[in-house]
Amino acid sequence: MLKKVQSVCNYCALDCNLDFYVDTESGRIVKTVPVKDYPVNKGFCCIKGLSLSKQQTTVKPDSLPKIRQEDGSFRTVSWEDGFAHVAGKIQELQTKYGRESVAGISTGQLTLEEFALYGHVMRNFLHTNVDGNTRLCMATAAVAHKQSFGFDAPGYTLKDLELSDTIVFIGANPVVSHPILWGRVRENRIPGHKVIVLDPRRSETARNADYWYGLKWRSDLLLLYTVAHQLMERDWVDHAFVDAHTEGFEAFRDFLEPYTLARGAEGTGLTETQILELTELIHTGKKVSFWWTMGVNQGYEAVRTAQAVINLALMTGNIGKPGTGANSITGQCNAMASRVFSNTTMLLGGGEFADPVRRRRLSRVLGVPEDMLAEKPTLPYDRIIEGIRKGEIKGLWILCTNPRHSWTNNETFAEAVKKLELFVVQDIYDTIESAEDCTVFFPVVPGLKKEGTYINLERRLSAMRPVLSKGENERSDYEVILGVGRALGMGDALKGWETPRDCFDLLRECSRGMPEEFTGVTWEALENSQGRQWPWPEGKEAELAEPERRLYGDGVFFTPSGRAKFIFEEVRPNPMPQTEEFPFVFNTGRGTVGQWHTQSRTKEVRFVEDVSLKKPYLYMNSQVAARYNIHYMDRIRVFSINGQNAVFHVKITDDVQPGELYAPLHYIECNRLTPSSYDPYSREPNYKGAVVRFEKCEEGEDCV
Repeated sequence: MLKKVQSVCNYCALDCNLDFYVDTESGRIVKTVPVKDYPVNKGFCCIKGLSLSKQQTTVKPDSLPKIRQEDGSFRTVSWEDGFAHVAGKIQELQTKYGRESVAGISTGQLTLEEFALYGHVMRNFLHTNVDGNTRLCMATAAVAHKQSFGFDAPGYTLKDLELSDTIVFIGANPVVSHPILWGRVRENRIPGHKVIVLDPRRSETARNADYWYGLKWRSDLLLLYTVAHQLMERDWVDHAFVDAHTEGFEAFRDFLEPYTLARGAEGTGLTETQILELTELIHTGKKVSFWWTMGVNQGYEAVRTAQAVINLALMTGNIGKPGTGANSITGQCNAMASRVFSNTTMLLGGGEFADPVRRRRLSRVLGVPEDMLAEKPTLPYDRIIEGIRKGEIKGLWILCTNPRHSWTNNETFAEAVKKLELFVVQDIYDTIESAEDCTVFFPVVPGLKKEGTYINLERRLSAMRPVLSKGENERSDYEVILGVGRALGMGDALKGWETPRDCFDLLRECSRGMPEEFTGVTWEALENSQGRQWPWPEGKEAELAEPERRLYGDGVFFTPSGRAKFIFEEVRPNPMPQTEEFPFVFNTGRGTVGQWHTQSRTKEVRFVEDVSLKKPYLYMNSQVAARYNIHYMDRIRVFSINGQNAVFHVKITDDVQPGELYAPLHYIECNRLTPSSYDPYSREPNYKGAVVRFEKCEEGEDCV
């Protein structure tokens, strides 16, 4: 007999919903089918989602915690002993070194409830620092939204891709990174609609676009200001929208004066004709949508670049209406929940840490004293790692993330963790690189055995429900965090947090009156549903029946004035320009549709493994290859400005510019070369900012 369970794919930020068919006798998944009427994926999904059932084999030999002994071996212990050990070590370290001597690093892949519980334990009760790997991908967009719109609130719905007559992708490659999103582009039936790509690399998306502007590396901000200047000069501005719904426009007009066409052409490598063509395409579009992702977010002036995109949408009135928007494409499946409910940069559900009204309300909702609530934003990821290196942070607890692989200039992480007295790794896999030096390993179950809530890139809540039952001794992330919290002696501070469902109800109340309010969404209503896009306040359910909704249709934003802000800043010199010693740019990004991040999960998918190269590789322009006598799959050693080097195999193509090397990020060697450089506002790493040189590995040379 088969039972059907609808749940969410927990890979990328689309959060496709899938129907899992389980044989009740064997307890095995026998079929996985995308939900036909789910508004996000409409009966489709990519290879990663279809392969989720492979994780039903992800079972630890004993499903119990392991504690490293003095001789380096591990001892398996009961869960209660594991919780007590970690809680005791945390208390010992805080007593000896201070409360901020312990820190945590979370992820964008936990459930909403797990984020909140972890934040409650670490930020509220322990008053220490916790950042997430969302800092590596979406911090820039979050800060840009908050500064420009007043809250981290992307306003679009995926339907806008089908309604836009001019779709502009900036530093985004959805053909590979978000194929279901690209499917919505292909569903666009607007006569004469155009797809435009701004990217130094002729990416898979650029190859499928109507227009590709192959600008110089890291000249995005200059190009966007130049286009804005041209729009301003020709008075191609929606003055009615600007006057009624924005502030700072006159200052922006004055600021743009030096960003002439000639300067833009010289700095971007595009011709004046190309820039004018792009400007006119934006002007003549009736419904223009701008979409950006990691090519913008991971830079040294990333926040201002994202806001330059927002400025274009505001000045042309392309926001809040169908088919428009300045739209950030999120990376991870639950980054939105991490950004609003992890208690890292704001109070649970939003609000400033110093806001007395908000603190009083959350104190009542959570049933804890006001002075227990976190008092300030967390240290960002880079400063946590630096704190470990300096000996200021002695304990680290990471959940569902693999920073030994994914952290920028990742050898610095490897060096740092060797100084820790407590290093807890909580993950599905004990084979990830980050687990190699851990002092405690907490094995947890995959999403197929968990329950909770996810929020996708368009603010849609959807239900994760257990497809498979947990085995003996198996624990979810939520249960592990709760166990440590109890062992810490939190007592009544955990009242109302007993289960993910209880936590969901707490968070509903935390959201009341906030931009992301979802008080009208119940645990039961999310099951077997089309999801719910926040805001969804109680009592307004009948008005919100439309399955795909956008924000800002009324022109009202979340700033004190209700107006969106034009925010801008002079283009800064590149801190790591190409030089004679390091003449090449080291660009990074997704490799194939099937590969995901550090490949700890997709290694289980036979199809992905079969078609993916096992060795790290990069792409090199054919002119450069000829100059250095390099042939297909030759090996080169790449030396980075960060002092590290690594060996790559070479694929030759004209889709990268002569001064660029492009490496898929799924191999640990990639982030060995990326720099310790960050945007000053978001602290997001400048992943695409390294400059490098290389040497060919001669035949027979030991170049490993």
